[in-house]
Order: sequence, then structure tokens, then C-alpha cells
Amino acid sequence: MAHQNIFPCIFFSILFCVSSTVAQGARTFNVKYYGAIADGRTDNRKAFLRAWMDACDQKGVSIVYIPKGVYMLGSVEFAGPCRGVTMFFMKGDLRAPRGAFLNVETWLGFRYVDNLIMKGGGTLDGQGQSAWPFNQCHKNNNCQTLPISVKFDFVTNSRIKSIRSIHSKNAHFSFFGCTNINISNVELLAPDYSPNTDGIKMGSSSNIRISYSKISTGDDCIAILSDTSNIDISNVYCGPGHGISIGSLGKYTNEKNVNGVSVRKCTLNGTDNGIRIKSWESPISITASNFLFQDIFMYNVRNPIIIDQTYCPHPPCNRQTASHVQIRDVTYRNIFGTSSSEIAVSMQCSKKFPCKNIVMTDIKFGHHGIKKSLKSYCSYVNGRSFGRQYPPPCF
Repeated sequence: MAHQNIFPCIFFSILFCVSSTVAQGARTFNVKYYGAIADGRTDNRKAFLRAWMDACDQKGVSIVYIPKGVYMLGSVEFAGPCRGVTMFFMKGDLRAPRGAFLNVETWLGFRYVDNLIMKGGGTLDGQGQSAWPFNQCHKNNNCQTLPISVKFDFVTNSRIKSIRSIHSKNAHFSFFGCTNINISNVELLAPDYSPNTDGIKMGSSSNIRISYSKISTGDDCIAILSDTSNIDISNVYCGPGHGISIGSLGKYTNEKNVNGVSVRKCTLNGTDNGIRIKSWESPISITASNFLFQDIFMYNVRNPIIIDQTYCPHPPCNRQTASHVQIRDVTYRNIFGTSSSEIAVSMQCSKKFPCKNIVMTDIKFGHHGIKKSLKSYCSYVNGRSFGRQYPPPCF
């Protein structure tokens, strides 16, 4: 079953020691000393980048310090490798430029950095209100993208803590090629009508822990994509949004397996979906396996438990074949709350690769705003059920 403790204890010990002793012997690089102006209008890219480069070149522990104030910042990449532990310490707030910035991939990027610490209590304001009307990606696949607020590429052994992100133009946080990342006490906020504003999305990454965080947004609260393994999500509040999703999978060639995801002690409130696994009907063959969903409360959720292997958000779709994504070894345990639709459990698996070893224990849903009896719907599922089950299981 999915790993409960996916990080070596020594990794957390190192992070704790770095954080608690950072004031002792660390060098601080205050962006104001590099010319940053906290007026909310001046583009401070050059000042921030110069502070980052000097900190990154410093052995030991270094701090890029952003004092209180509002700093406008254009698209910028903070690149490594660095010579020591680098802390991006935000006491102040960062504000993105207004407007769409179509086909600009990232607002803030961290790339090839080991031992990054991002914290401080500051706010990242993507000013998405000025860009969402230009986003057409929620309507069709051939679209011009908006920038992700913070993109972490090939970042390792790092920690993101006590950061607030609001009104992202696209996703709030994105991780690619990352390993050993601890995300805690973050708040990611965008209104439910904001398109494609995923909270946290990750691909080609491993050993990621997300805990004690709030995500309220217009797309998936958390999206787990191809080639991702050993993901631990706990004590996360999600809503509004599209829920916690594995996938979508099977859309692109060269996708790789997803393995080992644990979602525990989470709350989903008013979301479109609860816990979801989704794949396209395509000939791309991968395996999605070893998932644990446990101790999850849902309130007024439209699709509380859903496996959708006929995923097609923008019809018509090219449905040449059944999904070749093999879903297996999935456990749902102590999932409860209220459903706002008649079908509280929906498992539409692939007719070519049926879901295998699906285990459901103590599933209990009540009605929310509907008078019909709740139902389960299954197709091509091999599974077992134990304990209390409402609605009655369909396998």
C-alpha cells in the first residue's frame, strides 16, 4: 500500500536544523540593498535576480530577504545550482504584472536548485483577474497558455512553508523533475470561476509531501501527473475546486507510471469531485497503482469517489480505443460525508484494461440537496468491499 512515511528522517532533521539556526552564521541578501522598490509598480526583476545570484554563490546558508512591502516583479527565473542552502525569505508580498502574458510559461521559476527553503508568510499575487478572460484552455486543447505562478523544475531536498498564493493566472505551484520536497502550511486561493488555476500540480517527481494546507481554487486542488511516485498528502482542506486528482493520464506519448500515492485526513468542501483518477481513451500504456485514500471527509461534493477512464473534458474527442492505463491496487478506507449527486461512487474503468484489486472499507455518504437514494455505478472493475457501505457497492 502507499507509503505513510516517504522521507528519510535525516532529511527532515537537516531541514529543521537549517531553519532553526539560520540566523546563526547565515549571510543575508536584502533585495532593497540591490535597488528593489516596494511601491507595487516598479519592476524589481533585476534587483531580485542580483540578490539571488549573490546568495546562490555563497557557501553555507544564505538568505534572499524580501522585507515587508509590495514588490512588483516581472517573469524571472532563479537558477542554480547553488553552493549551499538558499532561503527565499518572503516577509513582503510579490505582485505579478497585470494582463494575460500569453505563452509566458512561468511568473517565478526556481530551476536546478538543491536545498531551497521558501518561507516567511508573504503573499504571491498573480493578479489573475486581469488574465482569466483571455484563457481558453478550459474550453479547448489548442490554446495559448498563461503563466504558472511558481514553477519548480529539478528542485531537490527542499521545503516550501508558510507562503500564500492568490489569484494565480494559471496554476499556483507546479513541480517537474523534483524530489524530496516538503510543502506545509501554504494557502492557495483563487475563485471557483477562475479557469485552470490548479493549486499544486506535479509530474516526473518523487517523494513529495503536502500537509496542513488550504487550497481553494478553480481547478484541481492537487493534480498528480505522469511519472510521479511516493506522494503523501495529509491534513489538506480543498474547496472550492475540482478535488484531488491522479491524472489525467494517457494523453501524451512517452508517459510513465504513477505509483504510491497516499491521501489521508483531508477535507473536501463543495468541490466538483472528491478523490478522482482519470485517463484518456488512448493506446498509451502505463500503470497507475498503489494508492491509499483514507480518513477523508467530504461535504456537498458532486462526485465524491470517481474513476473515469473515458475522460473527455472538451468533446468531441478522438476515441479510437479504450484507455490503456492499467489502474490497480487502490484502497478507499473510512471515506464519509455528503454527496450532491445521486451517484456517489462512480468507477468507469477501461474495458480493455479493467481496474484490478479495488478495495473499499467503511464508505458512508448521505444526501445533500437531493431526495433520491444514493447509488454506485461500476463498469469493468475487479474489487472487494468490507464494513459499512452506503451507497451499496457495485462490485
